[in-house]
Amino acid sequence: MAQVQRMSRLMIKTLRDDPADAETLNHKLLVRAGYVRRTAAGIWTWLPLGKKVLENITRVVREEMDAIGGQEVLLPALLPKESYEASGRYDEYGALLFRLKDRKGAEYCLGPTHEEIFTQVVKDQITSYKDLPVILYQIQTKYRDEARPRAGVLRGREFQMKDSYSFDTTDEGLAEAYGQHRSAYIRIFERLGLDYRIVSAISGAMGGSASEEFLAPAPAGEDTFVDCPACDYAANTEAVTFEAAPVDGAGHGPVEELDTPDTPTIETLAAHLGVPASQTLKNLLVKVDGEIVAVGVPGDREVDLGKLGEHLAPAVVELVTAEDFEGRPDLVRGYVGPQGLEKVRYIADPRVAPGTAWITGANKAGAHAKNVVAGRDFEVDEYLDVVVVEEGDPCPRCGTGLKLDRAIEIGHIFQLGRKYADTFQLDVLGQNGKPVRVTMGSYGIGVSRAVAALAEQTADEHGLCWPREVAPADVHVVAAGKALQTELALDVSDRLAAAGLRVMVDDRAGVSPGVKFTDAELIGVPNILVAGRRSAEGVLELKDRRTGEREELTVDEAIARLTAQD
Repeated sequence: MAQVQRMSRLMIKTLRDDPADAETLNHKLLVRAGYVRRTAAGIWTWLPLGKKVLENITRVVREEMDAIGGQEVLLPALLPKESYEASGRYDEYGALLFRLKDRKGAEYCLGPTHEEIFTQVVKDQITSYKDLPVILYQIQTKYRDEARPRAGVLRGREFQMKDSYSFDTTDEGLAEAYGQHRSAYIRIFERLGLDYRIVSAISGAMGGSASEEFLAPAPAGEDTFVDCPACDYAANTEAVTFEAAPVDGAGHGPVEELDTPDTPTIETLAAHLGVPASQTLKNLLVKVDGEIVAVGVPGDREVDLGKLGEHLAPAVVELVTAEDFEGRPDLVRGYVGPQGLEKVRYIADPRVAPGTAWITGANKAGAHAKNVVAGRDFEVDEYLDVVVVEEGDPCPRCGTGLKLDRAIEIGHIFQLGRKYADTFQLDVLGQNGKPVRVTMGSYGIGVSRAVAALAEQTADEHGLCWPREVAPADVHVVAAGKALQTELALDVSDRLAAAGLRVMVDDRAGVSPGVKFTDAELIGVPNILVAGRRSAEGVLELKDRRTGEREELTVDEAIARLTAQD
């Protein structure tokens, strides 16, 4: 028999107004409906209703992970510094990593993810190919010292995550485990009722080859992805690639210097010359692990620093400062051109293809040069697609103009390969008795982020509207106020619970029917059953929270209708 949650005894405090600091829908509604409470910036307390939703999502994730043979473990959140130093991520994570010392001065960190520790566990426990393949997973609190925690539980300093790892001796086995996780994730997100897209991604600091993200479209999303309306191509903007074929540059005249005083920006240069910005070449100077690097893109496009950073990971990418120009007469601020640059690595977007001609800096103050041809007047050390993707850019697969949308990342799967196995020398004895290096996959789901994503996607103007699989109850019974109505509400609640349904009943005394109805819609249980004006006749009103449809039913009819949904 399921338990009845009586709101007269439930610790819940609903709010009529949005929190003053709330910017996103999930932040506003989860606080107003009494699901979470802010403890500090980026740190949240999960109240009884919120904990139920969190546990329901956890249950679905656990069931599907177990279905593919995953074995659940629980690793510590407090991790020794040495493990992260061995992989290089102690420094790579930078300020995002929570660091601390114990009373003896030993250094630790709070785990943002657990590739290193899982690798060490398997190294300790598994020695033969006969014990592989294996999939291990955990559902645990992770920690990241976000500079600007925002959007409620969507971007916190601590968060709930499922991370799993596959171990095998062959690349074929890794591909199989990757496929198993991909299918499991599809089942998980469909069961949760999420609208999602599977998009190509780049591995960045995680390393490895294949990488895909599961994104939930929502205005509050921090990720931007592209979607092709003509084919099935979809990708994170950082993974979109553009290929430009070389052009015949023979018809371009020689380089010609132009007098362009007070034109240190693309906008001032284009206005001075009366040309579109697309004819100019923008050269952005950055530092890559301290080394100055120039990045060339068409003047009408912006450099995506996140994309550049992912391409160059694990190197640290940062913009140059005024001090970096000191002692470098070859670098003239606002007038840099790729021709004649010395001791500077030059990266260019593929749109700066060999044979294309540009107006660009002449490497002297107040001067630019035209007819500067890629491949003739300067060489590109490396081509990387680093521009900010724009609506209408051609689809890499079919050429149709791409559409842009915002989304919340709810899952990410990687084929890590042997990056961490190499770091920790994770070998097992193979069939021939010789050591074989293990290959790994890494697979994450943001459990608490899924709560936020569902709130963003399913809420309406009245409040939350949970899918049944994750809702804190199946039925929200409302006693309109009088003793007879409360008695009927409690009786039908017990009968529904006896039938196996999860029931919340609003039996609060001294609370007006209007407040109860408003709270029922705000809390967002899928079915609202009201013991109201026809209670004396044994008639209840059943309301579908999502559609708003209402129907009057006898008690027996209501119980039959609701249990049939189970």
